Amino acid sequence: MKYPKLRELKEAFTALVKGPYTTKFPKVPSPAAPAYRGKPEFNLEECVVCGACANVCPAEAIEVIETPPQGKEASGVEKETESELPPPGSRRVILHYDNCIFCGQCEVHCLTEKGVHLTQKYDLAVLDRKECIEKVEDKLVFCEHCGAAIATQKHLHWLVERLGPQVFSNPNLFLASHEEIKLMEKGLPREKGLPLGRFDHLRILCPKCRKQLTLKEEWGY
Repeated sequence: MKYPKLRELKEAFTALVKGPYTTKFPKVPSPAAPAYRGKPEFNLEECVVCGACANVCPAEAIEVIETPPQGKEASGVEKETESELPPPGSRRVILHYDNCIFCGQCEVHCLTEKGVHLTQKYDLAVLDRKECIEKVEDKLVFCEHCGAAIATQKHLHWLVERLGPQVFSNPNLFLASHEEIKLMEKGLPREKGLPLGRFDHLRILCPKCRKQLTLKEEWGY
């Protein structure tokens, strides 16, 4: 049996005094590099649930689910998945980070620049892939004429804060800026099937209906 080299003996005694050279992972995770792109997470305070991240995700790892207002049934939804849907009249953005390629496009193209970010978390192993999700949701604002979804309430409020006095040029934002007096909720009742008229100017309308109303007022059709 050959005797170990003196250098190896020195390293062995050094390890006995100072501890092992190897890290204690997985008991103690090793710190990631400063620019490491790990698990993506939503910032619940900054995210406005606009869905822009889902539009730019190349891996299609982000899905957007919208539900109609109270009293209307969701079309194309099976009964088995109804319990997983967001509350009526809401939008939910779900990020499946088991399909994520950690490219960072969601963070780069975030509308508020703070709504989603890639953390330094890398120990993401689970036994059930259904646990690999990050989600955020908010109430939707619907068109009072056709019922189409316009945006989330947080999205409108973010626009109000960003535009300041310029919100008075947009009826939707004007109504959203006066939420404390509930202008968005105290609108005059509107009969179904009634054509758009001048009395609809101060209503929540989608871009399509707003265009029809403007053409009718300006050009008569």
